[in-house]
Amino acid sequence: MATIEEVKGKYEKATARKFLFLFFGLVIMATLSLLACSQGAAHIGFGEVVKVITSHLPFVHLEVSRLADMVVWGLRLPRVLLAVVAGAGLAISGAAMQGITRNPLVSPFTIGVSSAAALGAAVAIVLGASIAGSGRFFLVANAFVFALGAAFLAMGISRLRGTTAETLILAGIAIMYMISAITSFLQYIANKEELHALVHWMFGSLAVASWDRLFIVTILSLAAIPLLLKYSWDLNAIASGDEVAKSLGVSTGRVRNIALLLTTFITAGIICFTGIIGFICLISPHITRLIIGGDYRFLLPGSCLMGGILLLGADTLGRVAIAPTEIPVGIVVALLGGPFFLYLLLTRRREYWR
Repeated sequence: MATIEEVKGKYEKATARKFLFLFFGLVIMATLSLLACSQGAAHIGFGEVVKVITSHLPFVHLEVSRLADMVVWGLRLPRVLLAVVAGAGLAISGAAMQGITRNPLVSPFTIGVSSAAALGAAVAIVLGASIAGSGRFFLVANAFVFALGAAFLAMGISRLRGTTAETLILAGIAIMYMISAITSFLQYIANKEELHALVHWMFGSLAVASWDRLFIVTILSLAAIPLLLKYSWDLNAIASGDEVAKSLGVSTGRVRNIALLLTTFITAGIICFTGIIGFICLISPHITRLIIGGDYRFLLPGSCLMGGILLLGADTLGRVAIAPTEIPVGIVVALLGGPFFLYLLLTRRREYWR
């Protein structure tokens, strides 16, 4: 039987390993970000990338070429940072959703968020109707509001039978299929140009990245992610079962509703700009869980880092694989995510999926 000192030592080692994972995750993300800024049709050296970025810091005056500044600062850096922020937001949303439902195959997309965003985009593209009128964000506004609406509808339906993981998932799946049918009808009646625009949006892409879009996505994510991290202890309790969580004083229904609102807010704020990028929500928490375990105090921030790294890597791969043609990042992520889930299915024990 292990002594108290032995148990304490094992706990301290496990905790140190988790902090080490977070540290190296930050290092890898920073390195990959600089590398991604140097890759593309116009190759710019690693050192030149650092020089361009440094030249934009306050009180720093460095001479850089106009071409390098335009490519790195004007085009690539906003895209790289958007990939990091979007990946982090989608990943932590997926981890939180898997926590409140205790289902490793659930993500915000399960409750119809992506389908509703696609419907909002279809209404804007095919019917020309938008909540934001005819401004530059007419499509973005539709996708965001429709995605939030689907989540509220799923929450409302599930509360009629008690807010449990099962009712939430079933309500979300029902909403997803109904919304998908409407979107399919709009695709059917769309002309060639409208259909092309809608399908391209649904692929998911970071090619639309700009500083103003990055600013909006970052603000939306930063407003919600710290609140999700605050509920990490509650998610740990829910992971042991609702009865155990309630015995520890956790209001499971309240935590589920709040976490669902936060994850939907983050996801909707991201995909309304990027289109549908679904697999990041699923694979990032799984990879993180395999490395550092299921403690949500570390799983949530770890998933953020993993999601940012994966989405940035996938977008960079999509840009350079068959350059100058770009592969939408949603396609690259799906191509990588599918084999990963097959690997999990073939190698993990049955208890992993419970």
